[in-house]
Formats: sequence, structure tokens, C-alpha cells
Amino acid sequence: MTCALDNPFTPPLLMKKLLLAAFIFFSIHLMAQPEIPELWGMRVHDEAGLLSVQMREQLEAALKQYEDSTSNQIAVLIIPSLQGAVLEDYSLRVAEKWKLGQADKDNGVLLLIAVEDRKMRIEVGYGLEGVLPDVICNRIIRNEIAPRFRRGEFNEGVWAGIMAITQAIGGEYVAGEDTTPNSLGMNPGEKALISLFIFGILGLFTFMGLKLKGGSAWFMYVFLIPFYASFPSFILGFSTGVAVLIAYLVGWPVLRYIFKRKGVEYHGIIFRKRRRLVGRWLFFGRGLVVWWRWLFRRWRQLWRRREQRWLVTGFALKNLKIV
Repeated sequence: MTCALDNPFTPPLLMKKLLLAAFIFFSIHLMAQPEIPELWGMRVHDEAGLLSVQMREQLEAALKQYEDSTSNQIAVLIIPSLQGAVLEDYSLRVAEKWKLGQADKDNGVLLLIAVEDRKMRIEVGYGLEGVLPDVICNRIIRNEIAPRFRRGEFNEGVWAGIMAITQAIGGEYVAGEDTTPNSLGMNPGEKALISLFIFGILGLFTFMGLKLKGGSAWFMYVFLIPFYASFPSFILGFSTGVAVLIAYLVGWPVLRYIFKRKGVEYHGIIFRKRRRLVGRWLFFGRGLVVWWRWLFRRWRQLWRRREQRWLVTGFALKNLKIV
């Protein structure tokens, strides 16, 4: 007899193993991220050698002058590759380490460019989010930086992006609609198709998790968390990805509770309609089966009674004395 605590698939032990696996996964993920250079009082860090020396000096002087006149601090970080790290997570880590802007105003801005990954992001402090929302940042990247980068004009692209950021903070930047592909190299149609495909796959596995029973359902719930944390943020942006992740973390247990309370679990969803369709056809067959089982039991009872009678009769004849 096996004790329940020794079973490796009991919920407590299974949850511990899942947490351990998640901890190892995220530890490896963090170790794989590129290192963050020190700020050292500089505002332009070109780790990939993308800009010319003259452009770096020009940007450094312009950003210093802008910071002295407005107290808003803008920094540029250009790295060769993210090394598998998530763009939004890495930009947040850089902003937290560099502590851009004044502490009481949080008025710092970071322009991050990953050359080999072809990704760009503008990280904005809370003090400037009102004048630099995500919509404006995306338009600056798509309309000012990305087109020049495609033509190989890297110096001009970074300069145009910085000038657009300063204009947007001052309320002077005006951009048209997003007609150019985004920084991922996708137009809105391609982005919609990829989003539909990814969310279709995630929705299918989520639906399967709702149908499973016991620990298997919660295993599927924990298994899908990294996918909900990465794919929506990669395609729709960090803010939308966080909203999707929170909706999954909160919504799945609620739907699980509702489905379980209504008795819709595993077979109930898929086979309930089938049972209704074939129920009438099987009713007559089940009736025949029940009727034959009753006949068989009745015949067996009668047979046993007849055998008992034969035994009693044989015993009486055997002990009968003839006088």
C-alpha cells in the first residue's frame, strides 16, 4: 500500500515541482540577458558601434543642453543584441539602474535600440507619460527612426528620433497615421494575422485546460503562464501584454470555478450534445439490454431454487428407511 504523501503526483508535491521548474526557467532567462553598462554621466551609449564619433558627440552635447534647460533627462542605449531577453523587461531594467531624470519628477526617457534583433523601444518615466504616451512613442519609432534605418541612415535615424522626442515633450511633435511597418518589420495586416494565430493556439490550450480534471488542469494553467507573459507582449506591446496576462491569471480560475459548478468538465462539454443526439437511438437498445439482464437473473434464480429442491429431495430419499 502506497502512502498518499509518497505519490509524486499529489497536488502539494506537484505544485512544488512546478514552482521549482519555473524558478529555474526564470533564473536561466535572467542570466541570459545582456549586461547593463554603467551610466558614467554619459547620455549616449553605443555598444554596437552603430553611430559615428561625430554623431555621438553631437547627440551628447544636444542632450546635455536639453537636460540643463528643462531638467528632462534623455539617454540613448544601442546594443548589438538582446540575447533572447524581452525588450520591455530589459528596457525597464536599464531605466531602473540608470535612474534617469529627477527622483521627485521621474522625468527620464530612454531610447533603446537592439541592432541584430531589429527592435526599438522608448521607455518613458511616469512624469512624462502624459506628453509621451505609447501611441506617440510608437509613431516616433515607425515614422522617424525605422524608415531611415531601412535606408541605412543610422545617424540620421537616431537624431530624428531624439528631436521628435524633445518636440513631443514640448507639445510640438505632429505625426501622421502609422502607414509604415512597425519596428518588428510587420504591417498591421501581418500583425493581425500573427496575433490571430498565436491567440488561437493559446485559446485552444486554455480551453483544454478548462476541460481537464484535478491536478492536470492546474498543471496546464501554470504551463501556459510563460506563453501568456511573452507572446502578447512581443506582438501587442508591453502594456497590452501585461493586461492579457492579468486577464488570464484572474479569468482562468473564475471560468474553472463556473465550469466545475455547472458540471461542465471534460466529457460534459464535448459529449453532451452527442449524448442528446444518440440518446434516442440508444434508448431502445438499453431497454433490450436491461430486459435481457432481468430475464437472465430471473432464470438463474429459478434454476437455483430447482437445484435446492433436487438436493433436498435427494437427501430425503437417501435417508429414507424402509420398514
